[in-house]
Amino acid sequence: MKHRPDLDRARRQLLGATGGLWLLLQARPAAAVSAPETLQGMVRAWAGGRPVTAGRVVLEVPPLVENGNVVPLTISVDSPMNASERVRAIHVFAQKNPQPHVAVFRFGPRAGRAVLSTRIRLADSQTVVAVCEMSDGSFWSGSAEAVVTVSACTEGI
Repeated sequence: MKHRPDLDRARRQLLGATGGLWLLLQARPAAAVSAPETLQGMVRAWAGGRPVTAGRVVLEVPPLVENGNVVPLTISVDSPMNASERVRAIHVFAQKNPQPHVAVFRFGPRAGRAVLSTRIRLADSQTVVAVCEMSDGSFWSGSAEAVVTVSACTEGI
């Protein structure tokens, strides 16, 4: 096959033009569609305007996290977990993550304690909030600050 400098030059120009456009499209952050500005606003919107009271929920996150891909998290709720008063679900929110509603954990009527431990990903240093949904329809919350040195959730940016 013969070397054709004019074809190589045209190919480089085309790749340069489209490659620059591709890079520009990849570098733009996703636009938020009517997202609340604050974490409290986000939780309030999720709760449908019902009050979310601080307390009863203890959220433990290390204050300094080396790697945002594996952040240990422990949540416990002060509840007798009996027929009249129990935890239905615990929701975890992290505003700076691409998907701020990080997780939901549901508890059945036979759950003995409302305690869980897991690992989550954090995109950046931020406040993490756990909201507990009780069987009487009330919401309780707890929060913790985490400083992340190596961010996670950056795929596709």
